[in-house]
This record gives sequence, C-alpha cells and structure tokens, in this order.
Amino acid sequence: MSTDHVILAANLAANQASEHRTLIISLFTAFVLATLGITVWAGRQTKDAADFYAGGRQFSGFQNGLAISGDYMSAASFLGIAGAIALSGYDGFLYSIGFLVAWLIALLLVAEPLRNSGRYTMGDVLAYRMRQRPVRTAAGVSTIVVSIFYLLAQMAGAGVLVSLLLGITSEAGKIGIVALVGVLMIMYVSIGGMKGTTWVQMVKAVLLMFGALLLTFLVLLKFNFNISDLLGTAAENSGKGDAFLEPGLKYGIDSMTKLDFVSLGIALVLGTAGLPHILIRFYTVPTAQAARKSVLWAIGLIGAFYLMTLALGFGAAALMSPKEITDSNPAGNTAAPLLALHLGGVDSTWGAILLASISAVAFATILAVVAGLTLASSSSFAHDIYANVIKRGQASEKQEMKAARWSTVFIGVVAIGLGALARDLNVAGLVALAFAVAASANLPTILYSLFWKRFTTQGALWSIYGGLVTAVGLVLFSPVVSGAATSMFPDADFHWFPLSNPGIISIPVGFLLGWLGTLLSKEEPDKAKFAELEVRSLTGTGAH
Repeated sequence: MSTDHVILAANLAANQASEHRTLIISLFTAFVLATLGITVWAGRQTKDAADFYAGGRQFSGFQNGLAISGDYMSAASFLGIAGAIALSGYDGFLYSIGFLVAWLIALLLVAEPLRNSGRYTMGDVLAYRMRQRPVRTAAGVSTIVVSIFYLLAQMAGAGVLVSLLLGITSEAGKIGIVALVGVLMIMYVSIGGMKGTTWVQMVKAVLLMFGALLLTFLVLLKFNFNISDLLGTAAENSGKGDAFLEPGLKYGIDSMTKLDFVSLGIALVLGTAGLPHILIRFYTVPTAQAARKSVLWAIGLIGAFYLMTLALGFGAAALMSPKEITDSNPAGNTAAPLLALHLGGVDSTWGAILLASISAVAFATILAVVAGLTLASSSSFAHDIYANVIKRGQASEKQEMKAARWSTVFIGVVAIGLGALARDLNVAGLVALAFAVAASANLPTILYSLFWKRFTTQGALWSIYGGLVTAVGLVLFSPVVSGAATSMFPDADFHWFPLSNPGIISIPVGFLLGWLGTLLSKEEPDKAKFAELEVRSLTGTGAH
C-alpha cells in the first residue's frame, strides 16, 4: 500500500465524494441520538439518589457484567492497544495481558467485600470505621484525580478518531471535537445518572464485541485463517523482522526500559481494583452473588476481546507500514479504523462503510467510558465531599443530586482542557498512568480498611494523599509530560524522573505510608466496628 493511499485513508471524508462524508456523519448522528434517547428514557426513571448513583440496584449479574465490560474496554483497549501492537509487536500486546490479569485481583480481593460494605462510593467503605470527614474528603479528591487521568485518554482518542474521519487537520478543529465529547458526556451523566450510563455501556459493549469480531474475522480471512502467515507478514512489513514477534522491541532496549516495563506491569495488574468508575459498578447489583457473577461475565467478555486485539494489531502491521500508521497519528491510535478501511478497500464504498462503522463503535466506546468516569467523580464529590463533609450529613437527596450534576459540568470542563493537551499521546499509555495513580492511592487504603484491624484514619490519609502526590508528582516530571518528542509538551524539558509509568515507586509508597501512618497514629482503632465491617463485607448482612 503506497503512501498516497494512506494519505487518502487519513483524509477520506475531506478528499472523497460527499456520499462517504454523509455516511460517516449519518452513522455518528444515529448512534449519538440513540444513546441520548436511552439516557432521556433512563433519566425519567431516576427518582432518588439510589437511582442516580446505583441504578436502583436493579441490574442482574449478566447485565452488570456487560456494563462493566463496556466501562472497562475503553479507547485504550480498542485504539491504543491496536496501535501499540501495530508499532511495537509483542511488547504492545503486554497491555492486553496486564489489563486482563488485573481482573483476578478485582475478583478475589475487592468486588464482593466492597459491594457488601459500601453504599454508593469508596468513601462509604472508609468512613464506616474511621473519622468520616477527613477520609471522605481524601476519597473524593483521589476519585476525581484518577478519573481525570483516565478521561485524558478517552478525550485524546476521541480527538484523533473524529479528526481522521472528517479530515480535520487544524488544531482548533481537533480541540473542538474534544469539547463536543465533553458536552455529550455531561449530558449523559446529568440526565441519565447510573441507569442511563449503564444502558449506554451495555449497548456499547455489544457493538464493540461485534465490531472486533468482524475485524478479526476479516483479518483472518485475508490470510486464509493461517495465523503463522499473518504474524510472518506483520513481522516482515514492520521492518523489524523476527524481533517484532519477540519481547524487548520497546521495553528491552536497556535497563531503564526494562524497569519501565516492570513499573507498567505492576500498575496494570494492581490498578483495576482501585479504579473508581469500576468500583461503583459493584453497587448496582442487588446481591453479593450478583456482584461475583458480574465480574465473572466481565472476565469472559474482556478476555475474548483482548484476544481479538492480537488480530487487530498484527493485522494492521501486516497490511500497513509503520509510516502509514504514524502519518495518521504519531502514537498509532488510528490503526484500528485504518485497518477497517484497508480490509474493505481504500477506494471503495465498502471501505468507507467499514471505516465509518468501526469508528462509530470506537466513538461509542469513548462516550460510554467518559460517562462512567464522570459519574464516578460527580458521585464522589456530591456524596462524600458535599453531603457528608460540607453539609455534615444534613443535605437532602435533592440537594445532593443537584451537586452531582453541577460537579459533572465542572469535571467535564477540566477534562476538555486537559484532553486538548493530550491529544497526540498514546491512549493506552495514558490509561496506564490512571491505573498507577489508582493503585498508589486507592488500592492500599481499600485493602487495609477491609482486612487490617489496626488500620486508622491517619493511615488512610497518609496512604491516599501520599500515594496520590507521589504518583502525580512523578508523572509531572516524567517523559510523558516533557523532554521527548511524544510528550504532552514536546518543546519543553523539565523531566528528571526517567520512567514513563511511576507505579514501581508510587504503589509501594502508598502501601508503606498507610502502614507507617497507622503505626505512628495515637488513635485507637474501633475493633467493634472492624468486626462489624468484617462480617458485613463477607456475608452482606446489613448492606444497603
């Protein structure tokens, strides 16, 4: 495939007849209108705080598993991992492995106890046996920071995706697209709450699985279902030869890149169990058994999807040169949509239809995930900070829901601003940063609170704030933000931390500070409350 062809692919809507642009815009509009319709319908059924935060706890294990899959399989999974595999081969697939293995931690340690112990947010679990105002404030701050990091990836994915489709090359146009996604996200959460968000995530999960299955089938068909032939062609076309199929192309160059890989792996495996938008999903089911079942369904669906990312990434590498992929987006985020175009035929209507369909699915992915993230942030602000800290538990449900909707607008505006800056970064790498922050601040606190009798308020505050400041501080002074051509600020250089992911430092710091803060605390832990929490977390007795 020539360079002329990829330029044609990247600017399809701008350079081709209006039928292609009309088709693309029609598919996007149809999806947005359909999901807004679902949101409005769900919004009419949202009567109280339990409906807004937890969907009335009416979803079955299968429905919640589908929604969790929709929430988890983000732009990083579909766009970022496909691009990472297409450009880095085996090392790119490590993201898929890490994202999937992380679910075992969530299933074994967090899902059921958390659902049994809390009501709407992570702060509910911490406040159960500790001083309410300081730990709720800390939990709210942590939730908002982690969610904003994760939102960056989705906004970046939306920007490159829609720019590719509509042939938008100006920076102002790309920022406008990020703003559009932010406005839609605010509408979904403000109107539909958890019910609307859950239904959108379920629809999106079905569409994404179908889209990935279709692309996987077409890739394998192209190579007569000979996987060896597919991998051989990908290796040859990459210009890297057999090294493309072996570990070390990206993370084995020197000792520092190997250390970066270890840091990434720790963050990916431990991060899921601390992600706020995943944790709140466990509150939408009526029983602990349904919580377990939903995680099992999620593991099955997510596992199948991540296997298919192999075909998407290596298929893109086999059918396009690295230059063709990076010309469209330097981080490779458009590899999956461009693969769809190549499979259908670059100059054909079928190619345009496949590109538009797969991109509409990717856009659906982004909208569903940003809605879940924004809901987690606004819920934590309204329930933990506004209702229980500012109003000291005296806020009415109506006031609390109003605060949630206003915080949705604020978080949306912040995400739009930061997303515009991050539009050229690989979305899988951005999500890995969110995982690192979640694993550093939230996971130690949740595990200590559920399983350590001596854990105190001071330990929780040291763990959350210490892990949060360490993780975010190291990211700010890492190559992700400055000092490299692929940085958020490529023309500046104020980095001194050499790794792209801070997990190897910040996660142990979070655990260590939680332990140290507890040992140095003069507060006597409430053993009766812990015993009550232990029974409740294991049996569900007294759960809301």
